Amino acid sequence: MASDTAVENLSESDATAELAHLAQVLAKANAAYHRDDTPEISDAEYDALKQRNQMIEARFPHLKRADSPSDVVGAAPAEKFTKVRHAVRMLSLGNAFDDADVTEFEQRIRKYLNIGPETALAFTAEPKIDGLSLSLRYENGVLVQAATRGDGETGENVTANARTIRDIPHQLNDAPQVLEVRGEVYMSHDDFSALNARQVAAGENPFANPRNAAAGSLRQLDSQITKSRPLRFFAYAWGDISEPLSGTQKGAMDRLVSLGFQVNPLTQLCDGVDDMLAQYRRIEMQRATLGYDIDGVVYKVDDLDLQRRLGFRSTTPRWAIAHKFPAELAWTRLEKIEIQVGRTGALSPVARLHPVTVGGVVVSNATLHNEDYIAGRDSKGQDIRGGKDIREGDWVQVYRAGDVIPKLADVDLDKRPDDAVPYVFPTVCPECGSDAIREEGDAVRRCSGGIICPAQVVEKLKHFVSRGAFDIDGLGAKQVEQFYRDGWIGEPADIFTLEDRFSTGLQQLKNREGWGEKSATNLFAAIAERRQIALNRVIFALGIRHVGESSASLLAGYYGTWPSFETAMTAATIGEGPEWDELIGIDGVGAVMAASLVTAFHQPAERASIDRLVAHLDIAPVQARGAVDSPVAGKTVVFTGTLEKMTRAEAKDRAETLGAKVAGSVSAKTDLLVAGPGAGSKAKKAADLGIETIDEDGWLALIGDA
Repeated sequence: MASDTAVENLSESDATAELAHLAQVLAKANAAYHRDDTPEISDAEYDALKQRNQMIEARFPHLKRADSPSDVVGAAPAEKFTKVRHAVRMLSLGNAFDDADVTEFEQRIRKYLNIGPETALAFTAEPKIDGLSLSLRYENGVLVQAATRGDGETGENVTANARTIRDIPHQLNDAPQVLEVRGEVYMSHDDFSALNARQVAAGENPFANPRNAAAGSLRQLDSQITKSRPLRFFAYAWGDISEPLSGTQKGAMDRLVSLGFQVNPLTQLCDGVDDMLAQYRRIEMQRATLGYDIDGVVYKVDDLDLQRRLGFRSTTPRWAIAHKFPAELAWTRLEKIEIQVGRTGALSPVARLHPVTVGGVVVSNATLHNEDYIAGRDSKGQDIRGGKDIREGDWVQVYRAGDVIPKLADVDLDKRPDDAVPYVFPTVCPECGSDAIREEGDAVRRCSGGIICPAQVVEKLKHFVSRGAFDIDGLGAKQVEQFYRDGWIGEPADIFTLEDRFSTGLQQLKNREGWGEKSATNLFAAIAERRQIALNRVIFALGIRHVGESSASLLAGYYGTWPSFETAMTAATIGEGPEWDELIGIDGVGAVMAASLVTAFHQPAERASIDRLVAHLDIAPVQARGAVDSPVAGKTVVFTGTLEKMTRAEAKDRAETLGAKVAGSVSAKTDLLVAGPGAGSKAKKAADLGIETIDEDGWLALIGDA
């Protein structure tokens, strides 16, 4: 079960633990859905879990895991099929869950391409079929191979089975020499009902839904079984191709129709967001009568040249998005409001609900975000829910669209109990009794107790031993809680003195419930092994607010060694001085993060705790990443002014690919300034510091084809 805490109120240790849980749950769900054709959770729940994962990663990008579900497409192919490596990866799509997400999608594209609102930007909109992805490879017009998506890079060879599907042509006339057509295998509602009737008559189990039936039918070892199943195919894209089908997405779809493929007839060209949303509404209204399952509408940039410029993220194209249909709503009683305290002291309110089924899932908890949300206000003081506050005993509407944590959409005042009173948000911490302070501009109230607050101390210790930090084998969240309760550890340094502080440490530990001599010996060995550790892990493990895993790696790569990092943080003064300028000049380090870093090293108690920890460690420097043979590898580059031949985002991506560090401001550490028209103070500062400055043409000449 995922956390009930709103993403904006999660502590980093909670986020780390939840990301680990989500990675495990989603990997299992992917295998069940894509490989085994036996889904264990609903599509709505899967989308909600994945969206929750993405929201946590967006809030804490430094915590993103190496096995992040955001970087996973499908699942590894089953062993019963031979493998096919896709010449062009089969990716998944990002999701939009409301109109605002679609507007943001269009705005992101315009910003990336530097296209203003006065310039037309066309999209295609088509139903998102709920079936099984399939790639068909044609060479010289002949179908030579069919493969499932698999994990996006390697799929299953189902060529013999695909040949039995009537919508898939075996031969094409006037086709490119190489053409991979991609689309969705599905089953109509009528055909599904007839198939299940035959299954029952034959004494076999019926299929759960058309998607399962289609996937199971396509992935039969006996192609004759596939042939007996009423499978259909809609084409919607292409992979490897020897020559373009058209200059536009819509033109390419029309070309596929002329080649003999079925393309969804509801595919339409749209002129901007309003047209896209109008088509979404039309398709949604027809959903129940289409005769096959869809779960949303897919939007794609129509101009294929713009698609190429936009390119891809790790698993999704920038130029397309799936606008999902909304999840279900339900009403229930809010029985109690409880407060949870996180590692950073954030007080997070949680609604305890009378259990109710929402979208096929039983819900008993919902996030209440913060005290403003409970009071019926947003962060700017404007009314939400018509200004209706939330009280214990209220009859509330629950929804689960776009987030695994249920939310409250509305309150029915007609059913409010006579004795219901406005909820008074606590001004003291429920864990330690310290003042809970809400700073100006902050939506969250936080406990001021710090190290005297047991909730914060325990959460900080859990963070310290988390996967991206010290990751001590045998010392997880459960053990940390146990050792803290027993008074064995109170701060990170105590972990490394644990064995020495007890002359019979091994004896004491091995006699504890859940421990034996082997597990105790292994724990002390694991602790000893972690005395040698990389710099980035140490920085992350400190649990400094706003500093996560990727930020820690960024800082470690910049400063190189612990003495350099420690010296810089000690010398820095918030808002002034060269050390501060250098710190906020690091690309990815803003004033908020920088202030947290400097504050941590200037707080006497926290600094003393850090010093006690470091005394036990041998901290290894982190090797710089990126290309080592490019002309800008290892250099710090700043872009300023207007770039005319590429957008700022494209220039930054290119520089980082070549191993450069892109900074947001000029400092003595800057190696190169790329200045376009309109360059102002940065160009002057670079000149004053004697930093090499070139224009955009000079930059392009410098990097060439590197």
